[in-house]
Amino acid sequence: MRTLLLTLLIGLSPWCMAAQIYTWVDAQGVTHFDAQPPQGQPSSTVQTPSSPPPKAAPMPGSGALGDQKVIDAKVKKQVADQQAQLKQFCEQARTNLAQLQNNPRLREEVEGESRRLDDAQRQERIIEAQKQITQNCE
Repeated sequence: MRTLLLTLLIGLSPWCMAAQIYTWVDAQGVTHFDAQPPQGQPSSTVQTPSSPPPKAAPMPGSGALGDQKVIDAKVKKQVADQQAQLKQFCEQARTNLAQLQNNPRLREEVEGESRRLDDAQRQERIIEAQKQITQNCE
């Protein structure tokens, strides 16, 4: 019997909660709330929301999504800078390789004095330059 009564009360509780609520202030200045309006006194009804107000959509560029956009932009800039540096390296490596292949009379400066590269040193540098280009450039 108790479970039936409890089930009935729980089942009817949403309708009870949806009832009209009245508010008024008595002669002593105390505010009262009740389901019945007072007799002989002015009262007003309290508007109860039927559902919570919708949440405001987050502003673009704010919160976690905005933080992620900032991080993405930073990473894209870093990648672009690295690609630009790699492109510059590759251009310089190809220029050096062309100089090594086309000019048999190359000189290098070591400790302030200039000396000529012999054919074995030149071939060694050509192989090293080709290896760097193969590994790092497209």
